[in-house]
Amino acid sequence: KKEAYTFFLSCRELNIPILQKPDIEAVYRDFRGDHADTEPLVRILDTLVGKTQEAVSFGDDIYLALRPNIARWEYFHIHVEQGFCREVQNTEYLDFKERLANSHGPVDPWPLEVDLSPFERGFPKLRERRSIGRGVEFLNRHLSGRLFAEDSTGRAQLCQFLMLHEYHGMKLMLNELAGDYGQLRTSLRGAIEYLETRPDDMEWDDLRNDLRPLGFEPGWGRTAAEMLESMSLLMDIFEAPSAMNLERFLGRIPMIFSLVILTPHGYFGQSNVLGKPDTGGQVVYILDQVRALENEMLQSIRDHGLDIEPQILVLTRLIPEAEGTTCNQPVEPVYGTKHSRIMRIPFRDNCGSVVTKWTSRFLVWPYLERYAEDAAQLIKAELGTKPDLIIGNYSDGNLVASLLSRKMGVTQCNIAHALEKSKYQNSDTFWRRFEAENHFSCQHTADLISMNTADFIITSTYQEIAGTRDSVGQYESYASFTMPGLFRVVSGIDVFDPKFNIVSPGADPNIFFPYSDTGQRVESLLPEITDLVEGGPRPDATGHLEDPSKPLLFAMSRLDKIKNVTGLVEMYGRDEALRKTANLLIAGGFLDPAESQDDDEKQQIDLMHALMREYDLDGQMRWITMRTDKTQVGEIYRFVADRRGAFIQPALFEAFGLTVIEAMSSGLPTFATRYGGPLEIIENGACGYHLDPARPNESTRVIRDFLERCESDPSTWDRISDAAIQRVESRYTWKLYANRLLTLSRIYGFWKYFTNIERAETRRYLELLYGLLYRNIAEQMDEAPPKEVEDDIAENPADDPGPVRVAG
Repeated sequence: KKEAYTFFLSCRELNIPILQKPDIEAVYRDFRGDHADTEPLVRILDTLVGKTQEAVSFGDDIYLALRPNIARWEYFHIHVEQGFCREVQNTEYLDFKERLANSHGPVDPWPLEVDLSPFERGFPKLRERRSIGRGVEFLNRHLSGRLFAEDSTGRAQLCQFLMLHEYHGMKLMLNELAGDYGQLRTSLRGAIEYLETRPDDMEWDDLRNDLRPLGFEPGWGRTAAEMLESMSLLMDIFEAPSAMNLERFLGRIPMIFSLVILTPHGYFGQSNVLGKPDTGGQVVYILDQVRALENEMLQSIRDHGLDIEPQILVLTRLIPEAEGTTCNQPVEPVYGTKHSRIMRIPFRDNCGSVVTKWTSRFLVWPYLERYAEDAAQLIKAELGTKPDLIIGNYSDGNLVASLLSRKMGVTQCNIAHALEKSKYQNSDTFWRRFEAENHFSCQHTADLISMNTADFIITSTYQEIAGTRDSVGQYESYASFTMPGLFRVVSGIDVFDPKFNIVSPGADPNIFFPYSDTGQRVESLLPEITDLVEGGPRPDATGHLEDPSKPLLFAMSRLDKIKNVTGLVEMYGRDEALRKTANLLIAGGFLDPAESQDDDEKQQIDLMHALMREYDLDGQMRWITMRTDKTQVGEIYRFVADRRGAFIQPALFEAFGLTVIEAMSSGLPTFATRYGGPLEIIENGACGYHLDPARPNESTRVIRDFLERCESDPSTWDRISDAAIQRVESRYTWKLYANRLLTLSRIYGFWKYFTNIERAETRRYLELLYGLLYRNIAEQMDEAPPKEVEDDIAENPADDPGPVRVAG
């Protein structure tokens, strides 16, 4: 008891109201060194500290948030002086955080409490953490039993569902002659017997006169063999239903002919946009996604036996002052596609005037409702009907997707890419501190609404949903939190909800392919890249390489704090042995801070120059500006691979890591952060290596050891390079991604029809939050944070949550 008292007293004396896991572990390391002889106590505290994610301290009270396992939470109250401990509910824990945040002001005895759990009581949920992110598999297993119960109700509903399908008035799958379930079974038997006698390659036009009287329409397949397979699969489902066969059959139904992809913020275009504020990997992701989806839709429609042109609309923001980009063009075809286009809609203010300048992603919230109304009109004009699927991207796009889905009655898919709540610690409890610049009051509210209105959510990794044993998932962080003065979330998002599915993206195989594939390489770019990397002074490069024969350590990223490129430069600068072994090549940002519009980037540019001077890196480091030509980027990766170099991704946190996929596709041994997606992409030691940016000395040692092994045994480099290529080809391709996403869309569309999976009660509850809470906050965004909050922090340092820290 005495030693425990000493430990908790040490935590309290840090004078940080909310201690995160790294703070607690740092205190414990010092404490453990002083109490090494008390082994039983140490074992107990080892377990406690290992499971503690957060500690809230005020006076003699400390509240702990423990995470015994992934997505499982427990809360405890400890009184330091009296030495007692008790378990509490999350409502008491949140209440304590609210009192801490308002320690010198009135505490609302009736906070707005958001609890979505009552609406979910009858809905099937996963039980095992290993099943998180495999929602559609669980849903099919669970609901197929209900669908095919002893009575024929479910089978009849499946028949009705198949009768619904049409395209612009053209019936698909079944017509009215198919009748009810009993009649359909009879027709299926007759059609199967008929098709078994036909040549496999006969097509619908040769068969329709015999199949239409039985109740069948186009959509079962292009050839007789494909139609026979689809019909036999349906008959198998009727006779002996299984979740696997149901998924296979639903994946074959022609349901997706048009889709809308929403990405309102940033500069969205196909050239000259990368590196601009709020513009990076998300743009590359969506453009590659569109190309893959169109190819998959074309193949799928052909396989269905239909001659229909799919339509994909990418709705983004029109920016009249486009800064040298195409973002002022209302319509732009997507290169490499036939039926996909970018359509831009301007933001409008309350008076209806067009907002002409770029707007930060933190400031878009007042414009989104009107943007959604304008988007709905544009979609109707372009498609002539509602789309078959709406995909939202990032927090703002997901909110617009929610509004459009509600208005049009369309299946909604969300893709977060990254959630700011996970990046900015305490941005919920101390939201007022961030309000003037980041407006998390809007963003976190919008996230909560759109996560729960989505029919399904896709993520790139498991960690994005539920984290690891040691770290909290991005979505998991929305399960329970508080924003004092706005609302308290008792039960927000449940990561055991079957709406979550992991669908990992890939890299464009026409751009990012192995360095050894000399037939595809663009040799004409080699002189320019050689001068860019190894040449003298240029407007787009600084620093030079005295010995270009050394391997290159290459990093490419936009320059902001969370990407930690300056952290890599400092790691390299401090390690003399690493500097002797390899050169450093950085591609990112501008060289002149005056060219940037982003304050964070300006600070990183200044820091980069300062580090180059401090460690005298000219001669061992080359810094080039951000590359926007993807073909050139692909050749730069391969240029580095030719010189037996490696790719470094040192971010403090990375939601997925497209550059990691690109580098590995090119055959580059890759070192990447262990915080986020790269932890799953890279098998440590087999096809690359994990780095811990919080431990720079350890990270440089890992890189240095690899280079030394390669020097003594060149086959080490080849082994890691080959394994990296194979890893990407087997797991991370856009073809796999597109096929899975369209299959999910069909399956969730079916279950939405069959089970009321849209959860009407939940949606109505969320509409109240939107109408009564979100709209109010968005309308008041221009107001400064209350002065009394700033005064309280100035006068009472204990109320300050400490420096703003990003994840990692």
